[in-house]
Amino acid sequence: MTDPLIERFRALGTATVSDALDKLRRPGSLLGLAPLADGQHMVGRAFTVRYVSAQVPAGTVGDFIDQVEPGQVVVLDNDGRVDCTVWGDILTAVAHHRGIAGTVIEGVCRDTHRALSIGYPIYSRGRFMRTGKDRVEVAEEQRPVTIGGVTVRPGDILLGDSDGVIVIPQDCEAEVLEVAEGIHAREESILAAALGGASIAEARARYGYHDLQRAEA
Repeated sequence: MTDPLIERFRALGTATVSDALDKLRRPGSLLGLAPLADGQHMVGRAFTVRYVSAQVPAGTVGDFIDQVEPGQVVVLDNDGRVDCTVWGDILTAVAHHRGIAGTVIEGVCRDTHRALSIGYPIYSRGRFMRTGKDRVEVAEEQRPVTIGGVTVRPGDILLGDSDGVIVIPQDCEAEVLEVAEGIHAREESILAAALGGASIAEARARYGYHDLQRAEA
């Protein structure tokens, strides 16, 4: 079933939504996570997984992919580790085949040739080839995790593009969307005015550019 909020967020960029979150004084921009490739675009609701260092004997890195619904975003909290990965070739291929929207990793990914060749969106702290097996194990699924300094809860909306990735909490998603669409409309008006002959200063003043992201007192 189509989620109308997801479809409306799909038309927006992360910069616009970040401004809306600033205006509402809500965190959401995931610091330090970058797209695997320019031109990526991703939106969907979070399916979360948290990893910890492997015990003795080591637990599993998880078969969670079987539970992820089409259109969801896989969100993996590997505590920012860059010495081993929790996402690679097989998971990329299966996720893409099943219509999963993308993957966000507080950590690194590997086998990036597969994701790049099929256009599967991944946002992470980088690339590294070493496996997470026997190094990390799944501790929890579908519980709150911390990604880029921000809490991500199951069902929150993740939006990613070439600038990075952002989370929109469920408890304010409708309000964020309304504010973001308003910001987008005003920025389009500023652009049209400037291209139509107005100075940037005049166009910005006319549509309140410097107040777009400013929280109201």
